[in-house]
Formats: sequence, structure tokens, C-alpha cells
Amino acid sequence: METRTAIKWTKKNLLGIEDLEAAEISAILEQAHSFKSVLERTIPKVPPLRGKTIVMLFCEPSTRTRASFELAAKRLSADTMNFATSTSSFLKGETLKDTARNIEAMKVDMIVIRHGCSGAPHFLSNCVNASVINAGDGMHEHPTQALLDVYTIKEKLGRIKELKVSIIGDIAHSRVARSNILALKKLGAEVTICGPKTLIPKDAEKMGVKVTYEISEALKDADAINILRIQRERQNEALLPSLREYASRFGITTEILRKYARKEVLIMHPGPINRGIEISQDVADSEFSVILDQVTNGVAVRMATLFLISMVK
Repeated sequence: METRTAIKWTKKNLLGIEDLEAAEISAILEQAHSFKSVLERTIPKVPPLRGKTIVMLFCEPSTRTRASFELAAKRLSADTMNFATSTSSFLKGETLKDTARNIEAMKVDMIVIRHGCSGAPHFLSNCVNASVINAGDGMHEHPTQALLDVYTIKEKLGRIKELKVSIIGDIAHSRVARSNILALKKLGAEVTICGPKTLIPKDAEKMGVKVTYEISEALKDADAINILRIQRERQNEALLPSLREYASRFGITTEILRKYARKEVLIMHPGPINRGIEISQDVADSEFSVILDQVTNGVAVRMATLFLISMVK
């Protein structure tokens, strides 16, 4: 299956949105559009990656991302191998470098890695000849999540350029927020971030975003809002008085949307959702919620990513 974009894809790895040009992001989105139609077939499978072996090296817990990558690989007819660090040589003291080299000795073609340390995929890419795809590293980046998010916005609203997108929640600890900001800005969107002061990076303005601590200002005129959960597992100190207080000030409810937001604003969330905290039950399940569309589009975007990288010699 060929890409429909004029750009020639040349990147062996996908380590972050920061490394991509706007045209390269668009190339992935266009290829994802092609693969989206494959997922709607009676037999949703095509042969481009037949004979390729892809390793899922997940050193952090994951459900959606891991399943999405594995399904994407299988839809492209690749063989997959799951590497569970909870039962691996990691527990015996083996380093990431040695683990990766042992995996590569099995003659694999790609390694999809999620790791708790920022920069782990970049380190890995310097240790192996196989292609490396970042499935989330520490608080740094989560590139394919950002790609599926912008794909979903473009699919629903027809464009990214000049749209107003607000990201609400725990921005400081979110790799999703960072990757989304980078992707949206490169494609010409206006980005506003909102949350408690303790959860907003001090140098956030340097990324070209508008910062507000008022939910009313974040929702005003927004075409899409991406709601993030509080990542307590990444916080080393108490940064909020309570989750109840957070929900009362920054939680997205039907009442808040009716009061401050556009009538048909897109409601997004990368998951997992904490219903009743950052988003209410009725908003998560509303007609304007595209949360499940994001999940479906994640498979198409990851198919596109695997396919384009596999074409690089």
C-alpha cells in the first residue's frame, strides 16, 4: 500500500514529535487515512509487513497503547513478540542495553518501547540496528498518542491550522501534553493549557502556548478540548489539596460546558479516564465525545507509523 503524500519518508525511528517536520506529521496522517479503510473491511488485514518481526518492549504498565501497537502490527501481517519486564532478566539486573541487544540477536526488525525514564528510546536507538518506536518515555513524549489525537481532530473538523485546542489537567507530568503541543503547533493550531499552578510547567510559554488557570478561559472559543488525568504515579510530592477540590475547579461537566464552551466542542481524553474527577460520566459518553474514535484511530495511526518506518532501508 503506497502513501498518498508527496514527501518521501526517510526516518528509521520515531522517537518524538520534536524530531518531525510538519510535512512528516502530515505524511503519517495521510497514510493513516488509507489504513483506516482497511480496518473497516470484513477481513481487516493487509500484507505489507509480512515477514517482519516487531518486539513490544513495555517496561511500564500499559493496556491501550500496547494492545493498539500489537493489533496494528498484526493488521499489517507482521509477527509480534511481547517482552514482559516483570518476568524478565530486568529483575536479575540486566541493563536495557543488554536486553535490547539480546532481543536484536533474534533478528527482529523493530522495537516498540515504553519506559519510565525520559530518553530511553533515544538511548536504545544508539544501541541497536533495529528501528525504535517510542511508545512513551517518562514525562518526555508519547508521539503516537499525539499523532492519533491530531488525526482525530482533523477527521472531525477537517483541518488543524488555526483551530483552537485547549489541553486541561496535569500538564507538568504529561508526555501526552508535550507531544500534543508540539504536533498542534507544527500544524498551525492555537494551543491553550489549563490546570492548577502546581501542575503547569514554569516555562510553558516557551512552547508557544497560552497559559491560564481558569477553566472558563480555557473553554472559551475552543474547538477541541483534550482532558488529561492527574498522574499521581509521577508526582513525588502532594501538589493538590484533594481530588475533590480539583474536580470542583477543573473537572469537565455538562454544566461547565454549557456555561463556557462552544455548543459542539470536541471532547477528547487519551485514557485511562477517571470518571467524576477530570471528566463527568455524561460528558465522557456524550455525542461530542470522540474518546472511542481516538482508540480506533490509534490503530490506523500506528499502522501508518510501522508501515512508513518499514520502508526505510
